[in-house]
Amino acid sequence: MATSRNSHRSSSSSHVRGGRGTVRRRGLPIASSERRITVFFIFMAFVVSIASGRAVLLQGIDADANAQAAAEALTRTQTLEADRGLILDRNGEVLAETQPAFMVIADPWSIATNGTQDTSTMDDDDRVAAAQAPDAIAAILVRYLGGSKSDYLPKLEASHNDDGTANQYEVLARKVSAAVYQQLSAELEDAGWYGIYAQVDPVRYYPNGTLASNVVGFVNSEGDGAGGLEYSQDENLRGVDGTQTYQTSRYGTIPLGDTTLVEPVDGATYTLTIDSELQWMVQNELTNAVADAQAKSGTAIVMAVDTGEILAMANVPTFDSNDVSDASADDLGNRAVTDAYEPGSVQKVLTMAALLDAGLITPDTPVEVPSQISSGDRAISDAWTHGTLYLTARGVLAQSSNIGTVELARQMDKQTMVDYLSSFGLGNSTGIELPGETEGSLGILPDADMADYTRDQIAFGQGLSVTAVQEAAALAAVVNGGVYHAPTIVSSAVTSSGDQITVEHSEARRVISAEASEAIVNMMEASVASPEMTTADSTTIPGYRMAGKSGTAQKAGEYGNYDGGYTGSYVAVAPADDPQLLVYVVIDEPTNGYYGGVVAFPSAREIMMQALPRYGIAPSSSVPEYTDPLTYQP
Repeated sequence: MATSRNSHRSSSSSHVRGGRGTVRRRGLPIASSERRITVFFIFMAFVVSIASGRAVLLQGIDADANAQAAAEALTRTQTLEADRGLILDRNGEVLAETQPAFMVIADPWSIATNGTQDTSTMDDDDRVAAAQAPDAIAAILVRYLGGSKSDYLPKLEASHNDDGTANQYEVLARKVSAAVYQQLSAELEDAGWYGIYAQVDPVRYYPNGTLASNVVGFVNSEGDGAGGLEYSQDENLRGVDGTQTYQTSRYGTIPLGDTTLVEPVDGATYTLTIDSELQWMVQNELTNAVADAQAKSGTAIVMAVDTGEILAMANVPTFDSNDVSDASADDLGNRAVTDAYEPGSVQKVLTMAALLDAGLITPDTPVEVPSQISSGDRAISDAWTHGTLYLTARGVLAQSSNIGTVELARQMDKQTMVDYLSSFGLGNSTGIELPGETEGSLGILPDADMADYTRDQIAFGQGLSVTAVQEAAALAAVVNGGVYHAPTIVSSAVTSSGDQITVEHSEARRVISAEASEAIVNMMEASVASPEMTTADSTTIPGYRMAGKSGTAQKAGEYGNYDGGYTGSYVAVAPADDPQLLVYVVIDEPTNGYYGGVVAFPSAREIMMQALPRYGIAPSSSVPEYTDPLTYQP
């Protein structure tokens, strides 16, 4: 019986042994079916009440806010880039334009599955292809975009961002031409590789490369103007970008989704006064002149004297506007506008023009020229050794006598001299539509309280500094009848809708009388045509009367002494009987000769010979032997 009872206890209870004794664990009673059903319905009623409340919140109280959030999650905005405006020469030839190009972009998340949207459907072949995709795509990119596989693989394989989200945007290359991208895209498609797409990324193109590049300028990698007219007129050239806003899903644009389009406004078109064919001729001549003189650099300007229009403006060395990566920073600007220098004897033309207009001299005024003249604590001499000379004012200019020029200039008080030179535009901004005319690059024109020796130096082209465009405009004013026209490089500008953009030009102003202008041209012609001249200046242009003047200036060195080399220059004006064109050539730091009549005159004459017939300027009616006196008998 005892055994029977123990067996019965064991069957009606269970034990868990552990610790110090035995713990009895009772089983839960099983509820009835009716009770289970009642509990289930109570639970479901609770869930439904919560869901109903949430639905009321979403559809009623927060309906607008949640609809907006959903729409925003599906909305994408794409920038539609405006085309940058054209830059044309005076004859409509394109100097700068925008061409279609693309930004090549990778979708690494898509590359990781080789375009499969639902990875659960991928079979073994799909997974093998996806694993091979980055390397295969990189090889194709190298063929069309250059570089090596290692340049692309890190981006192609970066399928996730640092936060674990899918990476669908990696820029691989910019400004890829439409033709190249089409070939790249076709090969990827034929090979069955996915995950490479493009966005519009227009490229600025300069059809003539280095032609007028210092004038036209260039754009940076972001498409912003960074030099020349591209920089100074950037606001109008760039236009206004548009936008396209649309709804999209992971499978692309939603066909019936909301779409908003704001059309871009393309940039304005600028027509320049530059003549691209003449510009090409001038650049070639200047390149040869700099090479022949073994010089540091050179500048050349061709100007229409009656309007101030710049027909050509060249710099050597220069650069290719399509690719400035290899260009020196010194060559990216425009020396004709930014570089100030002492003009040397070309300045004597302006000194004589002021003296003529003030009635202090005539071309035949006699000047006794000693071998030297005291100025401050030094003596001024001429470029050649001589005893006492008896020259007319015309002869002083033709012979380029520093001493004779100083003697004549001392007749004018310093304030009057400064007023004349200022009216000629020296020391002031010309207002040309190019960047670089900053206060520090406008040259130096001393005030009227200058020392006497400074006034002496200014008379023959030292002690002051100018830019090439300042000097050219001043010289044009004194030979064209006496009227100053601010130099200009922009002929017109028009918006993409056809509206004219006002191009500000300062009013023309008279600076010397017509009589004084005629006299100064006569004096300049002496240095070219007079049989008494034996320098290189004596060669004129067949069929035309030409006036001119050379300049040779020593450059100030590091410590203010004139030991920094030379600047050689030459100004040519033709026809002398009816001045229409001016050519001004400046050669900086020549080492194979340095006189302006040697290093600058040949190219100035050649440029003038090409320019005169190009503009239909008829030869002079006659080219008589020049007989106006350069000397007198005391």
